[in-house]
Amino acid sequence: MKTSASRDAYPPSWYAASAAPLPPQPALQGDLDADVCILGAGYTGLTAALELAEAGHRVVVLEAQRIGWGASGRNGGQVLAGFGCEQDALEALVGAQDARRLFDLSREGIARLRARIERHAIACDWRDGHASVPLKPRQVQALQRWQAHMAQAYDYPMQWWSRDQLRAQLASDRYLGAVYDPHSGHLHPLEYAFGLARAALAAGVRIFEHSAVVELAREPRPRLKTAQGQVRADFAVLAGNAWLRGVAPELESRIMPVGTYIAATAPLGQARARELIRNDMAVADVNWALDYFRLGRDHRLLFGGRASYSSLPPPDLRGVMARRMRRVFPQLAEVPIEYLWGGYVDISLNRAPHWGRLTPSVYFAQGFSGHGVAAAGLAGRLIAEAIGGQSARFDAFARIPHAPFPGGRALRTPLLVAAMAWFKLRDALW
Repeated sequence: MKTSASRDAYPPSWYAASAAPLPPQPALQGDLDADVCILGAGYTGLTAALELAEAGHRVVVLEAQRIGWGASGRNGGQVLAGFGCEQDALEALVGAQDARRLFDLSREGIARLRARIERHAIACDWRDGHASVPLKPRQVQALQRWQAHMAQAYDYPMQWWSRDQLRAQLASDRYLGAVYDPHSGHLHPLEYAFGLARAALAAGVRIFEHSAVVELAREPRPRLKTAQGQVRADFAVLAGNAWLRGVAPELESRIMPVGTYIAATAPLGQARARELIRNDMAVADVNWALDYFRLGRDHRLLFGGRASYSSLPPPDLRGVMARRMRRVFPQLAEVPIEYLWGGYVDISLNRAPHWGRLTPSVYFAQGFSGHGVAAAGLAGRLIAEAIGGQSARFDAFARIPHAPFPGGRALRTPLLVAAMAWFKLRDALW
């Protein structure tokens, strides 16, 4: 596993090694005044900053580490319609009409992401297509019901592929078919974050790195304090997700940081890589503890999975990831893993997005639950709209009910670990 000890280095990953470097930004020193101050330079914060700056607002972004340092720079790169919960779960939470409205907004999130890539010439390797693949007959039936429901109730057609149709595109005998979504896709996550940051900086946004917020003063004009300064603004946006660390305890109780891990093989060469995934789509199985994979720009396989709900990295992570990858692609038995990395994503208890306000002038967005690449940018867009006086679309998300994880800080992790053990056992036996 490749490593680096530099303070300005990103956690070692293929993403960090292959991305065009972004110049470091200064740390906050002293006091500033702004129209909007944003905590977090990930997709949510950067998109909100860009949208607000283009609308004429003075925007400051405070980042505890580096731009894209968290989940925005380490995720699986899959850009998906919908949210972390299934649509039938969302229907139960908000009703069929609002569930349809929210899903349509998720489609808009993908369209806007693609438009930003084109408008700002972000070289993040966008590729079309995503396949959801079943391993068991019950999963085939569930996927086919989902496909039919999405076409009928949401006007979102996807393709059912038989096992032979899938095998023509994917060189694995592990799966029983696929639901193929041509509207979703995948990209280089860190390059996309860097592209958003370059666009925001060009629009006049001030971004301060190594400037962790240590206190939020919830005043009519909120103040965000760091170790060496503070920003007073008309509005604040909390976009720290799994990394808020005491700034807003009532938000932290409603998400759980979950570790997720990705391995990158050595380069396979173009011909061999395309033999694995002929149409260059992204793929994810539908187990609770899922595997997901795609090809990188230099023809290596990027293979994710083995989530950790205990806040500790799994033992023998490299061996575990190699075995999972070779169950899918036994033909890669001799190919070494060259990079291995992980990070936290934030999940909500119901897996639905948790967006809203703490006060009339403090907005937040979290709980992306593994579907954040498109949804986080959508959150940034809707927060910018709401600050600009058009809050109806943001408020549709704010009405989703959310409960804290049971057990408080002391017990919520072991309770979740026990629940996940049951779901993994179900995947294995049923």
